[in-house]
Amino acid sequence: MASESSEPRDGSYEEWGAGEPDRLTRLWAPYRMAYIQKSSADPFLEAPRKSDAEGLIIARGERVYALLNLFPYNAGHLMVVPYRKIANLEELTPDESREMMEFAQHAVKTLKKVSRPEAINVGFNLGKASGGSVGDHLHMHVVPRWAGDSNFMTVLGETKVLPQLLEETRRLLAQGWQEVTETEEAEGA
Repeated sequence: MASESSEPRDGSYEEWGAGEPDRLTRLWAPYRMAYIQKSSADPFLEAPRKSDAEGLIIARGERVYALLNLFPYNAGHLMVVPYRKIANLEELTPDESREMMEFAQHAVKTLKKVSRPEAINVGFNLGKASGGSVGDHLHMHVVPRWAGDSNFMTVLGETKVLPQLLEETRRLLAQGWQEVTETEEAEGA
């Protein structure tokens, strides 16, 4: 005789216990726990110490590097970060500023090649009140955009649906970054 399972036959799972329901839907992503447990006080100092794959790094320069955002707005949301920990844009040296802008331009070219977005947002959140989650280490966001990427799931459901795992996105963008570099070198850019 087969034993009865407490889980519904349709494969869904329902939590039960103490607490008051609210308006939010929970999208369980247990694979993200590894990142949370490894988090440090400054993820931008920790990431370059790891392998590119483990740190989600797309490219490394002398003064800055590009990596995927761990909590992306869209697939391909990356950031350009100086290795040196500074909080304010005006604290960048001329060489850091130059390389940061070169990386931003390269990131845009790479996203256009790999993801073919309809638009791209590039910018900084300077200071805690601006909405940045890491306010004491300057970083530039480069976010691919498509019409409808702020759909009902995001606006009403407060849930962001991403079509690809971060590791796969990183691999594709790192490959695309290298291809853009090789094309520019061949053209003498």
